[in-house]
Amino acid sequence: MTDTTGPLEPTMRHLCVCADDFGMSPGINAAVLELAELGKISATSGMVRRGAWAAGARALRRLDATRLDVGLHLDLTRPDTPDGPEPGLAGLIARTYTRTVFSPVLHADIRDQFTRFEDAMGRAPAFVDGHRHVHQFPVVRELLVDEIVRRYPKSPPWVRYTAPVDRSGPDRLKARVIHALGGARLAALAAEHGIPVSRRLLGVYDFTGDVQGYEARLADWLAACRTGDVLMCHPSTGIQPGDPHGSARMREYAVLRALSLPPQGQAGAIAITPLSQVFRRGELAHA
Repeated sequence: MTDTTGPLEPTMRHLCVCADDFGMSPGINAAVLELAELGKISATSGMVRRGAWAAGARALRRLDATRLDVGLHLDLTRPDTPDGPEPGLAGLIARTYTRTVFSPVLHADIRDQFTRFEDAMGRAPAFVDGHRHVHQFPVVRELLVDEIVRRYPKSPPWVRYTAPVDRSGPDRLKARVIHALGGARLAALAAEHGIPVSRRLLGVYDFTGDVQGYEARLADWLAACRTGDVLMCHPSTGIQPGDPHGSARMREYAVLRALSLPPQGQAGAIAITPLSQVFRRGELAHA
């Protein structure tokens, strides 16, 4: 994997490549573990209430925590059955934006997910983000920040920011909509409490296309990246029943597995680096 133990080079861009949805299925777990060993990703976020989490967490614990940030993928839209479809986001958005969601139950769910992560990993999450970006919704973000401050007052995990890359293209609208759902408010709230926040979010697209299409998107994201950005991805070695993005996950896995970056030392080179290491070395301000 990419060496992050030496001093950071000023010309090097340090990008966090984060594989989401760990714990959702054995295929996702297998892809994440392999890509981590190959150094093609530097973070993964776990869904602690899904069926493949417990077994996957045991494997994650064997990996070097300095080379892979393992975070909590806050999961508030779980299916009713293991192989069932996830409910739509509209209901949760409506309840949080009108602040009619029952906060005590929501807070208990958030606390439970942190506890499950700590019990399985034996440590705090390196970061927190949200499945379908729910971590930035109203009410959710306040409860989340409160829980982070309560649990980790001296060394809080970083939080994923959803600011889009300012580029044209077919995926621009989706990226802007995601950010509009609460990204700026979450970043401001985190800053008030000294919680580190990532820079921008790359990897947003509509999960359509073929391998060549994803290769082109990935090349564009890599060209645009800066130190502190997070490039999210959703790889899997197989298709889970009921997963609408199964084919896209397999395409992403194939492309990421074959990813080759320019050698370090070249102008504009990219190192796939855990974002916690970037913060630790002062490459980004903690807010």
